[in-house]
Amino acid sequence: MNALHEMRRFPLAVQLLLVNQLGVNTGFYLLVPYLAVHLGEDLGMSAALVGIVLGVRNLSQQGLFLIGGSAADRLGARGVIIAGCALRTLGFALFALGDSLAVLLAASVLSGLAGALFNPAVRAYLATEAGADKAEAFALFNVFATTGALIGPLLGSALLLVDFRASALTAAAIFAVLTLAQALVLPAREVAPTGSSLLGDWREVVSNKRFVAFALAMVGMFTMENQLYLLIPDGARRATGWDGAAGLVFLVGTVTNLSLQLRITRALKSRGSRARWISGGLALMGLAFVPPMTVAALATPDGLLPAILLALPVLAGALLLYLGVMIAQPFVMELVPDFGRGELTGTYFGLFYVVSGIAAAGGNAVVGWAMDAGARTGSAWLPWACCLAFGLLSAAAVAWLHRLRSLPARPAPVPAPAQA
Repeated sequence: MNALHEMRRFPLAVQLLLVNQLGVNTGFYLLVPYLAVHLGEDLGMSAALVGIVLGVRNLSQQGLFLIGGSAADRLGARGVIIAGCALRTLGFALFALGDSLAVLLAASVLSGLAGALFNPAVRAYLATEAGADKAEAFALFNVFATTGALIGPLLGSALLLVDFRASALTAAAIFAVLTLAQALVLPAREVAPTGSSLLGDWREVVSNKRFVAFALAMVGMFTMENQLYLLIPDGARRATGWDGAAGLVFLVGTVTNLSLQLRITRALKSRGSRARWISGGLALMGLAFVPPMTVAALATPDGLLPAILLALPVLAGALLLYLGVMIAQPFVMELVPDFGRGELTGTYFGLFYVVSGIAAAGGNAVVGWAMDAGARTGSAWLPWACCLAFGLLSAAAVAWLHRLRSLPARPAPVPAPAQA
């Protein structure tokens, strides 16, 4: 496989982080998509309590990304990654073993805090270790993450034939193996002092107007990417009348990602600025919602051939959305550390993901409202049009920032650290 061949070009630390992300997404999607059903049906919790447990997990993660990023800068990304995986192991094990509300809330907090620790730390470590090949490293990172996001639900569905606890314990075991592998293999690197207090670091990042403007401009990307789990699967189910159609969306994305991600990134890197491809990718992501919009108002088909014909525009939209992500995301990840000092790379990623979490929540709320409003008024096109607007506005915002010269230019090549 091309991805496996290409990863061998990178230092051992990068190779481990790529495998780590495969495991992280496999373990996460093996458990979390089925957690609400377990809480409501197996444990008999009310919808309100289910919402509280899930909300605490999300809040613990999204609200603490800045803490995780700063910890990576000050304590070293390696230790923070290991701690995050260990906490996720404990949190998922508690989901398997605990039935009381107190234990489940503790599991939610630990699971969320774990993500807040290792997400920015992994990206900061990867950006440092990859040297001049950051874009290619993040392209491979996207390949392994997407593959894990496909494997996880498939494995979770199989394990649910046993019971939920089998799924949760398997997910916990995956994170335990990742914790041990990183403790044994991931090289320790010297931590350079940031030169100021924690609040001083945060002030420096938040007062970086160019970075904040870029993070806000990327709100559309996070919102549209989240529709791979909300609007696009819903559109596939409605178009075909088949619940399994949502799985085809992820299959299309995974196959496309494995086949094309690295080739796309490598081809575009030498053909224009990062801003050009980020803006172009965002525009393509927005336009991806046009094909499904054309069939959104049609009735659920009766028969296999009509279902296939109605599914094609939705799958075409999913394909374009994945391609847009594949174009933009590696260059976004490459760009983030260049806004500030290398000593604050984790903090920059942490704030970037705080903004992404808020954007995803707010964007999903807008799209959800549009879905409900469209159903009430017979305007089935409305949520798709909202996502089109998100994409085009974000693309225009990035292009405008580039025109103002507010985005960092790609630095001169720096050799990657020697392989440990």
